Amino acid sequence: MKILITGGAGFIGANLVHQLIRETDHELLVIDKLTYAGNRASLDPVKNDPRFSFHSADLVDAELLNQSIKNFQPDAVMHLAAESHVDRSIDGPAAFVNTNVIGTFNLLQAVTNHWQNLDKVDQAHFRFLHVSTDEVYGSLNSSDRPFTELSPYRPNSPYSATKAGSDHLVKAWGTTYGLPILVTNCSNNYGPYQFPEKLIPVVILCALKNEPIPVYGVGDHVRDWLHVEDHCRGLRLVLEKGTFGQTYNIGGDQEMSNLALVKAICEVLDELSPRNDGEKHSKGITFVEDRPGHDFRYAIDSTKIREQLRWRPQRSFEQDLKTTVEWYLDNKPWWHSILDGSYRLERLRRTSI
Repeated sequence: MKILITGGAGFIGANLVHQLIRETDHELLVIDKLTYAGNRASLDPVKNDPRFSFHSADLVDAELLNQSIKNFQPDAVMHLAAESHVDRSIDGPAAFVNTNVIGTFNLLQAVTNHWQNLDKVDQAHFRFLHVSTDEVYGSLNSSDRPFTELSPYRPNSPYSATKAGSDHLVKAWGTTYGLPILVTNCSNNYGPYQFPEKLIPVVILCALKNEPIPVYGVGDHVRDWLHVEDHCRGLRLVLEKGTFGQTYNIGGDQEMSNLALVKAICEVLDELSPRNDGEKHSKGITFVEDRPGHDFRYAIDSTKIREQLRWRPQRSFEQDLKTTVEWYLDNKPWWHSILDGSYRLERLRRTSI
């Protein structure tokens, strides 16, 4: 297939692109605005592959988006582009509304126009996959059952509210216009190429620099962790075999409190990169004021995708937490360029070529 991937220079998007180029014969076009979290260097492993192409574009630019789709003529769209950091959404919600809501609307308009102009055979094979988050379901208590596809939407942050809005838009386009849509909601991802403002890389990089390791509140917030490679396999299965109009929850069945996760990362770093002063990395754990509206617990029930599409997580959390730490240790130029801001200058240079 010819697959258009929005947000392909982000964390999940880049890992998806790598996996598709490595394991399939699909031709890919990545569209990415290259905001602070979009990094062209994350796509360097595939940049010379003839089946890969890249276009820097903002989904808010409807005209440019329509032209990209017209030129590429995709057989499928995988929509991952989103502003996704809760703290940033609290400080500046407008960017989240623009990208997650307006951007998704523009994409739906452009894709629907493209799909309606295909012949009947190609229309029947076309598909639009919208990638969302478990945060749209709100917060769980300790005793609550995990989220299912039928859980009500109760978003509590500007980020999750805009993602919920984009979910509703996609489902409405499926019902009203007949667009062959698929929706996935995933739990917290971990793995290589994750932007350094997210929890796991924050802990790793703070520890490596002997800086305080910030933990919100008392660290009792619970998340379900899913390796990004398992997530990408799930996305591919939904795209290829999912039932149009359906939602599939993808979770890792690995619930852990933030404090327990931070301590586990510190233990891995004690083994792989001990502190020069002989102290444990956990010495740097520092409890900070909790953020507003902080959801207590997320957990995903993946029964539907397991039973209908035969998807299962294949990665070991304990093993792959270690390989994730090793990746950051082995790829210091990647995250150094982000921390010092030089990756943004490189983005401008590449965009102008």
